[in-house]
Amino acid sequence: MLEFLIVALVFFAAVIWIYNQLVRDRNQVLAAWSDIDVQLKRRHNLVPQLITTVKAYADFEKATMIAVTELRTRSEAASHLPEKASLEKEIVSAIGRLTILAENYPDLKADENFRQLHTELTDIENHIQYARRFYNGAVRIFNTHVQSFPHFLLARVFKFQIAEFFEVENENIREAPSINPQDI
Repeated sequence: MLEFLIVALVFFAAVIWIYNQLVRDRNQVLAAWSDIDVQLKRRHNLVPQLITTVKAYADFEKATMIAVTELRTRSEAASHLPEKASLEKEIVSAIGRLTILAENYPDLKADENFRQLHTELTDIENHIQYARRFYNGAVRIFNTHVQSFPHFLLARVFKFQIAEFFEVENENIREAPSINPQDI
């Protein structure tokens, strides 16, 4: 009887340990996503300032500025990760088009506000890259536990679901926009 009690206690302790590990991993994924979300919001907050600055110099380039604004609104409303990742990819591309527009306007390139916005944008893009790496690492660890024995037994019982990676399909978007301070 004592052996049975010891085995039951060891089994119960293992279940608690595995469950707590799954919860810790899931919370790490959620915290990592929150970090990405903060950086995306920083970028979204920068977009209106960038558009206002560019608009002062390039009034006739409205299509690009409207596209950036619409993408920002749609991304903020997106709740599903692949949709949000796709919209963020489009935002980076549209912001890149704004940067290219700046090349046509020497006065804009010389504008201190524009230069500061570009510096901030580069900083934010680097933070997004780091946050995405951290998030994807947390997802990898969590998914490995959810899919491997004996964790997957409890993961199924307690309905832990595989987390989605934050991926960017376009290879050109994987890098932060290249902004050379001497060119601005």
